[in-house]
Order: sequence, then C-alpha cells, then structure tokens
Amino acid sequence: MQSSLCAAAFEVEMEIEPDKIEIAQNPAENRFEAWVDGRLAKLDYMENGDTIVMTHVGVPVELRGRGLAGIITKAGLEYAKSKSLRVIPMCSYVAAYIRRNPQYAELTKRRETPAASS
Repeated sequence: MQSSLCAAAFEVEMEIEPDKIEIAQNPAENRFEAWVDGRLAKLDYMENGDTIVMTHVGVPVELRGRGLAGIITKAGLEYAKSKSLRVIPMCSYVAAYIRRNPQYAELTKRRETPAASS
C-alpha cells in the first residue's frame, strides 16, 4: 500500500504553524518538499515554459490532518504567481484548494499570447 496518496480535499484545523514549516523547491525532483518529523510531504509538478502542472500532493498518513497539504500547495501556488506561470491543477487537492482560495483562480486561466508584429 502506498504511504503517500493524493491528499483528500478536506483539512481539519491546522496543528502546524505555517511559519514553522520550511518548504524547499527541489527542481531536480520536480517538487516542493517539507520534511516534518523525518517524513516527506511534497507537491509534485511539471514546469514547461509559462505553465506549471501540479500533479500530486503527497502527505504521509502519519502527518495528515495537520494542514501540511495546504501549506505546501500554497507555497507552490505562490511560486507560480511569482513567476507568472499558468497553473494546471491535475491533483484534485490542488483544484479544491484553488476553489477554496479564489485569489489563486486567476492562475488557472489561459493567457492570451500577443499577436506577432508584422
């Protein structure tokens, strides 16, 4: 059985303070990661040009229900925002997070490319 499944679209009250969690981007592994109690929570992604596809949020069973999925998802969305990347939320958790936090909805919209000058 897999110990790190896509996080459910629900979270209980946070038990971990977001400012106490260090999120690191690991470009070699295409993920954002947070180590808590010796266990890895992660947001997997694929970045291509001006788009980032967020494919999976994984939180070990032992760490679920403490708000980690939300913390790491927010970090990934803030990264996308800072780089002006379009977000494609393939992971159901990321999609639900964006619905609950509409300030990130704009990141999912297709951007118009300027017409080439003649």
